[in-house]
Amino acid sequence: MCVWEGASDWYRDSTHHGGILSTFWTNWYDMQVKTVQYGLGERGPVNPNTGVLVCGDETLDEAELARNRSEFGAEILAHPLEDDYHRERSGGWDALTVPLLSAGNWGGQGLHLRGNVEGFVRAPTQDKWLEMHGIEHWTHFYTDYGVAIQKRFFGHFLKGEDTGWQDQPRVLLQVRHADGTFTERAESQWPLQGTRWTRMYLDLDNGTLDGNEPTGDAVKSFEALGDGLTFTTPPLETETELTGPSALKLWVSSSTTDADIFAIVRVFDPEGNEITFQGAIDPHTPVAQGWLRASHRKLDPERSEEYRPWHTHDEKQDLQPGEPVQLDVEILPTSIVIPAGYRIALTIQGRDYEYAKHTGARLSNFKNELLGCGPFLHNDPDDRPAAIYGGTTTVHADEGRRPWVLLPVVPPR
Repeated sequence: MCVWEGASDWYRDSTHHGGILSTFWTNWYDMQVKTVQYGLGERGPVNPNTGVLVCGDETLDEAELARNRSEFGAEILAHPLEDDYHRERSGGWDALTVPLLSAGNWGGQGLHLRGNVEGFVRAPTQDKWLEMHGIEHWTHFYTDYGVAIQKRFFGHFLKGEDTGWQDQPRVLLQVRHADGTFTERAESQWPLQGTRWTRMYLDLDNGTLDGNEPTGDAVKSFEALGDGLTFTTPPLETETELTGPSALKLWVSSSTTDADIFAIVRVFDPEGNEITFQGAIDPHTPVAQGWLRASHRKLDPERSEEYRPWHTHDEKQDLQPGEPVQLDVEILPTSIVIPAGYRIALTIQGRDYEYAKHTGARLSNFKNELLGCGPFLHNDPDDRPAAIYGGTTTVHADEGRRPWVLLPVVPPR
């Protein structure tokens, strides 16, 4: 089995990031399914090479077209928790025993990243390999790099050919650098052997990230739909590599009965310019992202790791306004080598990341302008009514409750 930029968990990877509805599927259905539905007939596109109607010979009226299709976005909205609807559409990785090649994209944060890593980690087969790369969603699959890997994998297992696959490293990384280049490196496991799991504490008073735990009590509030809070390290003294998952621990209260947390790991150069990348879709993808709806904070203790919390998403636990609760936010894996003199930053806010208010970047098969998250937005007013998710969010710090982010620092190889 080769899963090239896929997803393995219909709820966590696809429809609800941290319990927050992704509007991607509603918009994708409108733009890429309805536009070529069978029955559009003469109202649909024509194959420019053959002149044949793409959507069939029948031309049905709008009412019949509507009867012939599901209301995909409404179906997903109707299932805000992980229930049978989602479980029936998720991969059964625990039963996978065939050889597996899982290839994910560092820049596929909205769909084609988490599932590839989790599928590799959770599959019980002994014959499994992970490959991680960058740039656009489609490039490596069709060009020599990806085609060669796939041919070697399938040639070995399906044809019995001597493709050299027996020498393939269990984990093959295209390690990303701040200038957008990549260095190929072999590893033996995921997370990487020798990872220095590094806590960086959020200093609410000074807006800094520091390895030393602050003292004293502090609170810091932000308008949920505003720019949030950003915490920044001093300039790095040495080149630093982050490769792997991250996690954020917060104590948060809200002026309402719920709050959404969007956590963005960022990097800035010495002049203060943010380092972003060509992601799977968006040309200005940040280093890493994570999401969590506060009412979905319940953890599965058996599946959770300090570096990768696992939320059950099986019940909604509303907040009491003004009362802090502990949140453990999963931040998706990343890879970046950061030069000395650059800064690592963490932004916490209550809305989607934006590289800029306007970029002019668009793709014809997506509705929205590409502002940093591609088409993977979380702006459905039915899922995020402003009366609840547009309040004031407060981060708390005191003895025994010090917010921190756990970063995967990789020592020089």
